[in-house]
Amino acid sequence: MKLQPLALSAVAFAAAIASAAHAAPQVEVLHYWTSGGEAKSAAELKKIMESKGVAWKDFAVAGGGGENAMTALKARVMAGSAPTAAQIKGPSIQEWGQEGTLANIDAAATEGKWETLLPPVVTNVMKYKGHFVAVPVNVHRVNWLYVNPAVLAKAGAKAPTNFAEFFDAADKIKKAGLVAVAHGGQPWQDATVFESVVLGVGGADFYKKSLVQLDQASLTSPTMIKAFETLARIKTYIDKDAAGRDWNLATAMVINGKAGMQFMGDWAKGEFTAAGKVPGKDFLCLAAPGTDKAFTFNIDSLAMFKVKSADDQKAQLTLANAVMSPEFQEVFNLNKGSIPVRAGVSRTKFDSCATRSMDDLAATSKGNALVPSLAHGMAVDSAKAGAIQDVIAKFMNSNMTPQAAAQALAKAAKTM
Repeated sequence: MKLQPLALSAVAFAAAIASAAHAAPQVEVLHYWTSGGEAKSAAELKKIMESKGVAWKDFAVAGGGGENAMTALKARVMAGSAPTAAQIKGPSIQEWGQEGTLANIDAAATEGKWETLLPPVVTNVMKYKGHFVAVPVNVHRVNWLYVNPAVLAKAGAKAPTNFAEFFDAADKIKKAGLVAVAHGGQPWQDATVFESVVLGVGGADFYKKSLVQLDQASLTSPTMIKAFETLARIKTYIDKDAAGRDWNLATAMVINGKAGMQFMGDWAKGEFTAAGKVPGKDFLCLAAPGTDKAFTFNIDSLAMFKVKSADDQKAQLTLANAVMSPEFQEVFNLNKGSIPVRAGVSRTKFDSCATRSMDDLAATSKGNALVPSLAHGMAVDSAKAGAIQDVIAKFMNSNMTPQAAAQALAKAAKTM
């Protein structure tokens, strides 16, 4: 009788082993999609994975614009227990690749025909040493100008397509007693305006040479000085209370008719639609002045980390192709305000701003005018991006001359 509990324990242990052997493969995904629409999208991906027989372990880390998530990721990797995938983007993917921690997911890319569905500039970001190590989730367009047409009408102004028209509209809005340019005085917002100005003044090739390749001659050139002169003029149309204002509060100024225009990426569109506003009627989404033939991109992506078991490796490939599926690309981007990164997703449910963005993505990809966002971590490594943002913020908040700013920018680009 005394042996009975031991016998039961042995049976239970054997059952547990058998159960573990038949347990569903699992993916653990570290992300910072924690706002309403983003959380809905993550839940949709979980649903897709579970329908494919793969368990989903959510590792959501809120706050810090992803900084908190990166801190958590570093701790996990150092402890030898990396998650299956983590939300990482741009040059940071290369930095993790250099650590030797990322998994080769070429098998998923081959099965899903990613090379035919994605623009080359996107596939290049997703690869390390020629192999896919990450999967793109979406494309945000950064070089948008949001405009309130009722404010334009009140001021007797027209929607601008170039900087001459922009400043004409800004003058008229200011004379009408309204704020011409809604803005939040935070470094990343300053950099968002700056990169659109550089693109509008210099074009896509100059943007790439100066803000991606960090070519010293371009950074100190007359074209860059002209970009800073243009930015200095834009500053005069921003209200005195802009310091520290969050981007969505600046967007609310345009929505409520207190301001006429705002430079901001397409996540701002979510604020307009949440307020019940209709694109083309209540607000206009225009390419930033002079940038209608170019597209500044910001891409969310999931980088894949090395996992040990064959089942988990297979589940990882399933996750990668689930992210690229038309089904997920549609629901995620409808929630986030961005557009699908892959070709072939139905446009039926997307609004006019999104469909224009889709058309422009395709055209600029063919025309070599699809460029990575400096302000949003796609163009250069984090150390250089931070040093460059500091220069732009100083220029926005001081009497620094355009010439001095260009020299400071070139110096910041050398930051190691």
